[in-house]
Amino acid sequence: MTVQTLYTAATGMQALETKLDVIANNMANINTTGFKKDRANFEDLFYRQYRLPGAEDADGNRTATGIEVGLGVRVGSMQSNHEQGAFETTSNPLDLAVEGDGFFRVIDPNGDFFYTRAGNFGINANQQLVLGSAQTGWVEASGITIPPEAVDVVISSDGQVQIRTQNSATLQNVGQIQLAKFINPDGLLKLGDNLFKETDASSTPQLGAPAQQGFGAVRQGFLEASNVEPVNELIDLITTQRAFELNSQVVQAGDQIMQTVANLRRFA
Repeated sequence: MTVQTLYTAATGMQALETKLDVIANNMANINTTGFKKDRANFEDLFYRQYRLPGAEDADGNRTATGIEVGLGVRVGSMQSNHEQGAFETTSNPLDLAVEGDGFFRVIDPNGDFFYTRAGNFGINANQQLVLGSAQTGWVEASGITIPPEAVDVVISSDGQVQIRTQNSATLQNVGQIQLAKFINPDGLLKLGDNLFKETDASSTPQLGAPAQQGFGAVRQGFLEASNVEPVNELIDLITTQRAFELNSQVVQAGDQIMQTVANLRRFA
């Protein structure tokens, strides 16, 4: 039925429009620290069954196949790619990157926990280690404070935070950074501001010291860049655009057939 052709092609255009939105978001965040690119997954809709596979023919024999027509497509899910992004050298002692699995854990003013791969930390007026955000004071959840007399901060790969003061060149330990990891990081809720929140799908976080028990190592003076690959996104953009155009041509073809049928009825 030609009318069904219009609706089926429309589902393809709607799904591809969503994919274009995903690609646009990936490209927009190509320079966002710690950003993880997304992918739209498609799934076909249910089918109109005209003849089921294995039905009996006129002689009582079982058919090897059936007759079924699909009714379109929809977006089945969105998945984030949590592959490691490239390291950007900053030489800022409070810039941190995670090499491997794990998220930094931060707390908002209400005491809720959030997780991030962006390690652009700073120090607030209370000498607390905080995420560099102009929107909210996201305090690093390990409770680390940097004394005002500190002249140097050294953070080791296992998360030990040490300082030097003007009166002593000996390193003094002031805290330990802990990381969090999840059984299903795809289940984390993206909130913006480079933050994730745990959900029932992600599981509860496992906490541990960096560079131990499967947790990634902390790299001081580096930031993790976005893992968006511009060339792949551009190729995806072109193929999605062409697929959208093909679906629009199916709509035009269906419309032309309906017009032809209408003309035949008029001149019959």
